[in-house]
Amino acid sequence: MNAIAQIEKNYRKPALPQVQTGDTVRVHQLIKEGTKQRIQVFEGVVIRRHRMNELSACITVRRIASGVGVEKTFLLHSPNVSKVEIMRRAKVRRNFLSFLRERRGKSARLKEIAFDKAAANDVSMPVVEEPEVIDVEENEDALNNAEPLQEVEKAENKEAATEDEQAVTAEESDEQQAAADEIQEGLDKAEPGEGDAVQS
Repeated sequence: MNAIAQIEKNYRKPALPQVQTGDTVRVHQLIKEGTKQRIQVFEGVVIRRHRMNELSACITVRRIASGVGVEKTFLLHSPNVSKVEIMRRAKVRRNFLSFLRERRGKSARLKEIAFDKAAANDVSMPVVEEPEVIDVEENEDALNNAEPLQEVEKAENKEAATEDEQAVTAEESDEQQAAADEIQEGLDKAEPGEGDAVQS
């Protein structure tokens, strides 16, 4: 792991909901005013996602407030963003829904699709099994003590060749015996009987 990834790891949130373009989301943002703090909720349509696998992952959320279009961009790993809730999901085919800026009313609506809201908003981390710790020294000893691969292959090939030779030898002896039997039968038929006259 390089140094940048190590530093970023300390600032990343452990899990985030899988926000997609076209989702209607509620972003809970922490607002600090002097010594006071409050949570402000901003609900709108995600018109853009950017760098979702990096520390600088951000989404742009758009809503109409008092007839005026308002867009806010939130850094998802920021400590000021306390929670992101997915309310609805829509079917879209673009990563950047810039066409919504020119639309108002019914024309700005997106086709809603069914989705599992609880599963989409569940940010609990799945249990990741730790990888097995392999002792390098033991493996090196086992490799050093093991027979070389070429010798093992030679021994296996030799055994296979011996078995093939034995099978061929058994087949040949069977064939020779069958040929000898046929010859003997032919001779028995060809021998003249005692009462038969020999033609000269």
